[in-house]
Amino acid sequence: MSTKFYIPPLRPKAVLRTRLTEKLSMGLYRKLTLIAAPAGYGKTTLVCEWLADCGRPVAWLSLEEGDNELTRFLTCIISSLQTVEAKIGVGILAVLQTPQLPPTESILTALLNEITAVPSPFILVLDDYHAINSKPVSDAVFFLLDHLPTQMHIVMTTREDPGIPLARLRVQDQMTELRAADLRFTISESEDFLNRIMGLDLSMDQIASLESRTEGWVAGLHLAAISIHGEYDADRLIKAFTGSHHFVLDYLVEEVLQRQPEAVQTFLLRTSILDRLCGSLCDDVVLDPAVSGKTTLMELERKNLFVVPMDNERKWYRYHHLFSDLLRKKLQESFGGEYIAELHKLAREWYENNGFEIEAFRHAVESHDIDHAARLLEGNGMPLHLRGAASISLNWLESLPDAELNARPALWVMYGSAMLIAGKLTGTELKLQAAEAALTGAVLDVRLRDLIGLIAATRATVSSLLSSGNTDSAKRRLLTAEAVMQNTLQGDKTNEIIGLILPSSHAWISEDQGYEDVIVQSRRALEYLRPDNIPVRTAAAWMLGVACQRRGFHPTAREAYHEVISNSITMGHQLMAVMAMIGLGQIEEAENRIRSAEEWYEEALRLGGDLSLPALREAKLGLERLGMKSSLIEPLSPREIEVLELIAMGLSNREIGEKLKLALDTVKGHNRRIFEKLQVKRRTEAIARAGELNLFSNTYKSH
Repeated sequence: MSTKFYIPPLRPKAVLRTRLTEKLSMGLYRKLTLIAAPAGYGKTTLVCEWLADCGRPVAWLSLEEGDNELTRFLTCIISSLQTVEAKIGVGILAVLQTPQLPPTESILTALLNEITAVPSPFILVLDDYHAINSKPVSDAVFFLLDHLPTQMHIVMTTREDPGIPLARLRVQDQMTELRAADLRFTISESEDFLNRIMGLDLSMDQIASLESRTEGWVAGLHLAAISIHGEYDADRLIKAFTGSHHFVLDYLVEEVLQRQPEAVQTFLLRTSILDRLCGSLCDDVVLDPAVSGKTTLMELERKNLFVVPMDNERKWYRYHHLFSDLLRKKLQESFGGEYIAELHKLAREWYENNGFEIEAFRHAVESHDIDHAARLLEGNGMPLHLRGAASISLNWLESLPDAELNARPALWVMYGSAMLIAGKLTGTELKLQAAEAALTGAVLDVRLRDLIGLIAATRATVSSLLSSGNTDSAKRRLLTAEAVMQNTLQGDKTNEIIGLILPSSHAWISEDQGYEDVIVQSRRALEYLRPDNIPVRTAAAWMLGVACQRRGFHPTAREAYHEVISNSITMGHQLMAVMAMIGLGQIEEAENRIRSAEEWYEEALRLGGDLSLPALREAKLGLERLGMKSSLIEPLSPREIEVLELIAMGLSNREIGEKLKLALDTVKGHNRRIFEKLQVKRRTEAIARAGELNLFSNTYKSH
């Protein structure tokens, strides 16, 4: 959502913390500013105050738990940077959507090179970095910091230290730090906040007492100020709470709620189940015609009651995380599970009616409505776990007893497919077998055929990954694909195909059995999947095309690639179409159809535009090879290629003759004609030239 890149606005009234903003400005020559403190210390507010006057463009990224997948994180970073420099990382984003990714450092190096070209200094803010607990993401951030261009400065706000080598940055004087001790309000700041901002009239003794009891903790002062409004005896309230922040919070939240009209109390508690709030959603959850959701949200913001706007239009809001947690705790204590489940049901209905299927699924799960959750998960032929919801889908499916799954066989299919997406390869087949057992005797209607097709597509994918012999690499690709899907806007079909973990035509299946399994299962998938299930059909067609191309079954590969191209253009996924075109070019090249191969390579380059993609480099290299081939006096015959491959394997002329049952003079004659056609004089030159022209067969390459 674009709200992740929205810089929270400054409030009309704010405590100006010049002592801190000056320290931040003085540290801009360093690479990193780290602001680390527990919840409620005003980290984000301070950064926004500073940015308003720092004079530099700002890219903002609000992080959340789903951003722990490396590719999603990098995609979010680039999307954030594009708010400062629109064209930055366009090619890299395209690379992040391809089935086989280059090494992470290569991606980051390309991004750093583009950052270097940005003309003026700017700041990237990573807000709520404590949501990140992924080592790959932390490693990527430290790589960026280690090679950061001078025009970029990174700011982190976090509740805990990030998983990067902070000591190294300190020693190098490349980090400015603000901690809880720095962020605590001083006596003068407390006075300004309580009396000027919050409109109280407290004595210095009362302010000092509040400052002491809250230890300058901004959230505690804020809650205390709201509680004191309307309280005739401020001393009584100040003396009434003491101890740790946890107990202070419990006390103050109770006080804040009691100060609100009953309708507002109800509104706050019922809407606390929502991660994001808008007027109509709140209306449907609160169910009070006398209370307008939009008006109430605006009034809560005006009252400074822990509501944070998430866009300039004031359409979407969220509660301060700390306040939200406390409201949910209060809701649970006051009403219990059945009441809360009903609220989630209302939220599910709103999200479903407004096209937010993944959010609707989350609330269906929370309301313990298995039937609705199952229907939403199936996604009308495009399951939610293939649209970026693999983790939450798998968590829910794991919580269900077998009896519930057996009653809904489609869930077994979703279970196996979700395990595949989540990288749990070894458990996938057991779930698919359970699905087939539960489906025994069912009527073979359109829905059942589609499930059989999805089972086959899942098996084809597992075969392609496991037979490659590199399970760790396969899991990384699976998790990468899930991350890309999670960053895809709901309803946008452009990138859904990535969710099927399409294997690359390079560094793929290494065993004949792997080819056979993929071909059999992909064909079965295409036989059973309904024609309009385009994303899954495209995945099956791609796997069939690659496997058949590698086995030399060119007619079937051609047919499969043509379906990939047609479907990909329908979905608007140009990268998959480009890759299939390159596959067709390679087939035509292998069959020495020079002009046809050139046309496919040229079409791939035209459709791919000027994006910096490995696949496009393949097309360019193909055209270069074809250019060199056309300069040959005469193409090599199949027998000459066979001899040349044996030469490349190090066999002598006598050994070649014995292997091919040819006379020695015949072998020498083949050598002479090979050298003449390739315009070389030595064996090593012939081998190098043949490699440049891609003359060696797939059988030779497999050795």
